[in-house]
Amino acid sequence: MPTIAVDKADLFERLGKQYTTEEFDRLCFDYGLELDEDTTEEVEEAIKKGLPAERPQLKVEIPANRYDLLCIEGLARALNIFLGKAEAPQYKLVYPPGGEDNLVTVHVHPETRRVRPLFACAVLRNLKFTPRSYASFIDLQDKLHQNIGRRRWLVSIGTHDLDTIESPFRYEARDPELIKFVPLTKKEAYTAKELMTIYESDKHLSKYLSIIRDAPVYPIIYDKQDHVLSFPPIINSEHSKITLNTRNVFIDVTATDDTKLQIVVNIVATMFSEYCEEPFTIEPCKIIFPDGSTRISPDIAPRTIAARASYINSCTSLSLSPTSIAQLITRMSLTPTASPTSDEITIAIPCTRPDIFHEVDVIEDVAVAYGFNNLPDIFPQTSTVAQPLAISRLVDVIRREWAMAGWVEGLPLILCSHEENFTFMNRPDPGHLAVKIANPKTLEFQVVRTSLLPGLLKTVRENRSHPLPIRLFELSDVVFKDSTKERQARNERHAAAVWCSKTAGFEVVHGMLDRAMKMLEVPRIGKADKEKERGYYIVEGDDPAYFSGRAATIYYRPPTSTLDNIKEVFSSHASRDTAIGSLGVLHPTVLANFEITYPCSALEFNVEVFLKKRA
Repeated sequence: MPTIAVDKADLFERLGKQYTTEEFDRLCFDYGLELDEDTTEEVEEAIKKGLPAERPQLKVEIPANRYDLLCIEGLARALNIFLGKAEAPQYKLVYPPGGEDNLVTVHVHPETRRVRPLFACAVLRNLKFTPRSYASFIDLQDKLHQNIGRRRWLVSIGTHDLDTIESPFRYEARDPELIKFVPLTKKEAYTAKELMTIYESDKHLSKYLSIIRDAPVYPIIYDKQDHVLSFPPIINSEHSKITLNTRNVFIDVTATDDTKLQIVVNIVATMFSEYCEEPFTIEPCKIIFPDGSTRISPDIAPRTIAARASYINSCTSLSLSPTSIAQLITRMSLTPTASPTSDEITIAIPCTRPDIFHEVDVIEDVAVAYGFNNLPDIFPQTSTVAQPLAISRLVDVIRREWAMAGWVEGLPLILCSHEENFTFMNRPDPGHLAVKIANPKTLEFQVVRTSLLPGLLKTVRENRSHPLPIRLFELSDVVFKDSTKERQARNERHAAAVWCSKTAGFEVVHGMLDRAMKMLEVPRIGKADKEKERGYYIVEGDDPAYFSGRAATIYYRPPTSTLDNIKEVFSSHASRDTAIGSLGVLHPTVLANFEITYPCSALEFNVEVFLKKRA
């Protein structure tokens, strides 16, 4: 969840009270927030030492879907309403003199469909910025970029001094060589192609270049005089930059997701409309699309949903009247309308609360306003007896035996890099096996593991200073793609063990396998034992993760049902013998990849095949 840092003195001034850290922590908890840190002590310590220090800050953790709380303006507004010190503001669109004909107009060109097709905008008139409110304005944009905007991939925001540019504006997409302007903080004009090279070394902007780098055309916004406003989602222009002296702000938002587009333009406009000469007023803009259709942006009309008082009471174990529930709902910045004679409450949801979709979201807000700690404790109407899953009971048998044998259980992460899962293990990637992360944040977390061995080998690597032998095991899930499943993937419970010592220890992991099978009451059989109905055996394997000639594949012959016994007359046992895992001495290149200097033996097999099928 995102964390925001707000000026402590400024926030308490807005709330009209000086809170102690404990009191404010309690207030945050009551509203569903969490106070992470109060920097007052650090600041005072720095001042005592004669070091430069900023004003004390409060760092507050915000729910991921509460975009209206990502700045001090929204946070203070919500808490004041919650405390009953203020009423929820009524945001309204105010047209300029002359009405719709004099609205700021933006023409969207058809080429934008090839790169970043969606556009929204708004105007804030007669603003009065202070250094802190200006900094908050910039910080809110960054928070929205990183969260709902997914690091500008889905949404990007531009803000401009409206007095330096002239309507109508044009949102176009051009060849990068044909776009040239002076970007923010620069003195010279560059083409868009040159900027992509210049910003490769920029710590802040380089991470956004890949969003449009390979696009055939780049998005660009011009004014009537062909001045560039913005090169989304990379940089604004120096010409239209906002300053502390800016009085009128034009907000542009480009996106690839229409829902997120509308949320972002509404949040930015409403949060800072309190600084307008007439608070909470927004001047709309007219957007003309390539097909000739028009839209007035932003759309801040409240949504309406209905909630039943009886349903709210049944979910919260309360016995409140619709009027009492409506009073609680009001504390959460919503506008309810309740009738004493009706069970239904009609609720107007402001554009600042896009997190409310359903009646259950209203129930959550009612519970927050009432106080979760104040809800009555009751016994459930139905009695249930919890019990572990069958697969969990099964693996506990193996876990207990291996632990009693002196082995230590490891708990590596389920995500790993593509190299660790395949290349480091000398195993090819068939392309249809591993579930890959679409937009991994780091190279360490690219795929969901298909084997437990890479995690165990990384654990051995990080503990190689420990005395030998190192004996590790893990019983956990791996994940495979599976097009037959609704979710296109399946989990599979595996058991794995790694022995690391001065000798290879093939016989050790073989013994671990035998012990696990004995506890599972699976007899050892030979491949040629046709009379055996159930059991396991090993044959020489060719898994490239193991040393050639020192690897084996584990086969399991499951028991047959009565129907299967009839079919068995016409087939051989080999037709149902299934490879469930492997064991052997790990290949030297595998060990070198994981920076392990001692020989290792490993074992891994699927545990789920031993579950008894229900009749």
